[in-house]
Amino acid sequence: MKKTRKAHIISHTHWDREWYLPYEKHHVRLVQLIDALLDKLDGDSEFRSFYLDGQTIILEDYLQVRPENQERLQRHITDGRLLIGPWYILQDAFLTSGEANVRNMQIGHQDAKRYGEVAKIGYFPDTFGLVGQTPQLMQQSGITNVFFGRGVKPTGFNNTVSDDGYESSFSELIWEGPDGSKVLGILFANWYSNGNEVPVEEAEARAFWDRKLADAEKYASTSELLFMNGCDHQPVQLDLPEAIETARKLYPDTEFIHSNFPDYLQAVEQALDNDSLSTVKGELRSQRTDGWGTLVNTASARVYLKQMNQEGQALLEKVAEPLASFAHVLGKEYPHHLFTYAWKTLMQNHPHDSICGCSVDEVHREMVTRFDKSRHVAESIIDDSKQAIASAVDTSVFASFGEDALPLVAMNTTGWKRTGTISVELDAARLYLREGFTLEETARRMKEVDLSGRVLMDDQGNVVDVTVEDLGLLFGYDLPDDQFRQPYMCRRVKLTFLAEDVPALGLRAYAWVRRSEAAASSAVAADSSSGAAASSVGSSLLHGERILENEWLQIEIADDGSFSLTDKVTGRVYRDLGVYEDTGDIGNEYMYKQPEGEVALTTKGLPACISVLEDTSYRASIEITHDWEIPVSADARLDEEQRALVYYPERKAQRSRETVSMKLRTVVSLERGGKGVHNETTIDNKAKDHRVRALFPTDLSASVHHADSMFEIPVRDNEPAPEWVNPSNTQHQQAFVDVSDNAGGAGLTVANLGLNEYEVLRDGRNTIAITLLRSVGELGDWGLFPTPEAQCLGEHTVQMKLIPHSGDGMITGAYAEAYQFQIPWTVCQTGVHNGVIAPTYAPFQWENTELAFSSLKMNEATGDLLLRWYNMSGKHTELTLISNIPSQYFYKTTILEEPQEPIAGNAAGGLSLLVQPSEIVTIGLRR
Repeated sequence: MKKTRKAHIISHTHWDREWYLPYEKHHVRLVQLIDALLDKLDGDSEFRSFYLDGQTIILEDYLQVRPENQERLQRHITDGRLLIGPWYILQDAFLTSGEANVRNMQIGHQDAKRYGEVAKIGYFPDTFGLVGQTPQLMQQSGITNVFFGRGVKPTGFNNTVSDDGYESSFSELIWEGPDGSKVLGILFANWYSNGNEVPVEEAEARAFWDRKLADAEKYASTSELLFMNGCDHQPVQLDLPEAIETARKLYPDTEFIHSNFPDYLQAVEQALDNDSLSTVKGELRSQRTDGWGTLVNTASARVYLKQMNQEGQALLEKVAEPLASFAHVLGKEYPHHLFTYAWKTLMQNHPHDSICGCSVDEVHREMVTRFDKSRHVAESIIDDSKQAIASAVDTSVFASFGEDALPLVAMNTTGWKRTGTISVELDAARLYLREGFTLEETARRMKEVDLSGRVLMDDQGNVVDVTVEDLGLLFGYDLPDDQFRQPYMCRRVKLTFLAEDVPALGLRAYAWVRRSEAAASSAVAADSSSGAAASSVGSSLLHGERILENEWLQIEIADDGSFSLTDKVTGRVYRDLGVYEDTGDIGNEYMYKQPEGEVALTTKGLPACISVLEDTSYRASIEITHDWEIPVSADARLDEEQRALVYYPERKAQRSRETVSMKLRTVVSLERGGKGVHNETTIDNKAKDHRVRALFPTDLSASVHHADSMFEIPVRDNEPAPEWVNPSNTQHQQAFVDVSDNAGGAGLTVANLGLNEYEVLRDGRNTIAITLLRSVGELGDWGLFPTPEAQCLGEHTVQMKLIPHSGDGMITGAYAEAYQFQIPWTVCQTGVHNGVIAPTYAPFQWENTELAFSSLKMNEATGDLLLRWYNMSGKHTELTLISNIPSQYFYKTTILEEPQEPIAGNAAGGLSLLVQPSEIVTIGLRR
């Protein structure tokens, strides 16, 4: 009989490293699974292949326990029976940075290549939605396909799927990114377990295949049907060859094969009629669904994890890598091995069940340790690199201020020129214990160090306003490369000042010096001889106790702690900013659910205590405190509904009538040249089952808004699709969200540090609501898994920055300011010495308001420097780059950083390159 269809059965397991069990309990089961798989591959040639879930960390995890089986793994990978890569881990898309995703692809390829061929499969089986730049990232990785389970089709409780709201005509589709890159999309329309546990017995097999074949044909555009034989932590189906043989007997019109992804793709591509396929563009966020199964509120589950991740990513990609690259140019070894270790440790927190905060408590405790471990490595690289750089800076300009001049170097590792307030601790004097003085004498000498009569100077000889805090006597130690540790006592001070116009990826030198005759003639000086904090004299940014004002902005605090913000450039006034909202949450770690009929509580009209916290010429801050009575938790019905596994949208629980005090402390700060308002909030959370948000009404006329995502700033509708019924329309962000009225010439950008959830409210004011804290008590999904630590009791501090502008956040620089907000300053004390670097210096120069700088790093294989930007705009733009680093030539490459031919017509000292709309562009510099 002629075969009319082909059933491709692909063996796999979807391996969440940690989720409803802690990592090591999953780890034990993984070892058992791979042991059984290797035995099967060794003994049965009919069991043709197995896909290791697209992530090479499975090999690491297995070999950590079973190193003696490396040769067996190697043999089956070489023979093409075990398919590995392309990723290191299966990451969440919206909560991990663009560079983290690039490192994930790079390290996955590097590890896979050690064994053999990399599976060029764009694998996203259970990713909670996909970012719009995924097609471009795949194309730049040599991958022309994406397999995915979420984003265009409703997925509900326990991963059940529905036919409503399907955005594609078939399970095969064309997915197009904002730059025009296209890939073949394969939707797991019946989930990635639609071929799981195939029966061997004929009666069961007939019932199974009658249903499964019909389900697949309902969506497939060809007769090549895909069946995924496996699921979450699914053991290998060892009798699959026998089950396939049964199916062949029962269905002579169907060709059943034990297939793999490359063979299936080849068959589908040959059979496809591309003209019949739907083209889906941009982000895949399940917006054409009822809104209850998007899992979007994982963006606010355990916010502390998101904050630690933001810090860890920023330190590695935006500080440690560029500093290590610059230090390498100066002769220091680039620590590739440490970066790989730090990135791997960080990325072990990036799988969706991990970074999304939707696992049991034990999982997230271990994540905190991993975040710390990765950060400690990054900080060590930063310390070594900044010392090497500072030692190469020519600080001899400060030699005229005496032998005890104390130079320091401020380093700006962002992609834009930067001005901002920084703090640095300096050792005014040290006395090493090796000098032989008693501890009492050492302490006495350090206490007697004279700190008076000093000023801060920049490299141009200008006195800089500074606040000096005497930190007193402190113990410290050096760890020399060629000696035993060297302990000392020192007299330490903390300097806080405004660093101005530090160049992009560059530095500027300052020094805290004795007041010379030149400095003494200045009207501005600082004196900290009393040991207390002292501020230099200058114009204040405060007007009374409620108004902050500089050249660009005015902020006025109201009695309830909210504030108005006047953009003095446009004249636009934003009112009622900084009101806090509290609602109940009877959902779970995945999704927020407000109790039916509940009216949100807010601090609008709630009297606040307001006082001046800081008043210097370069920065002023006002402290606002609230003692707010809120319900202590949900009522008893929530526990009953959780135990009965009531689907969260159908729950009827309410909030308790018992209340508890939640203390909020807000610090609103404005810098002298600042174009944004810094907002820091500390929440002392004593309540359960609730959500806290900060509200920022824009009162702007706009039907869409912008939000920062991976290598793009997508435009999103304020109103959800007609299919959306969830009252909440919260969404993902990374660095910022922006509402703009281009016609009206005004916009408001709200930047954040690790606050990944926002909502533009449909309240008639286009209010930007930022989730600061969400407290829930269960994991959710397919059973009852209590998570008391997800209630996030205790103190939490969050940071935001409000940046008004004239209607285009990209052209006005508001987005650049928001990106800079993500990245800490680096400051290093050094000595007075000659050096090869000028006291104000940058290794590269470029200017382009449409390009966002993303990374500077070194390629391990070639030793080349790699710089990456992405085009924030939807139009062509030009990158003009000048290098102050001696080089042979530049070349354009992909995110995999493979060397290419030199860019034609460009000199070694610079280049000019046309950048396509929304393009991610990587430039290699061959030295």
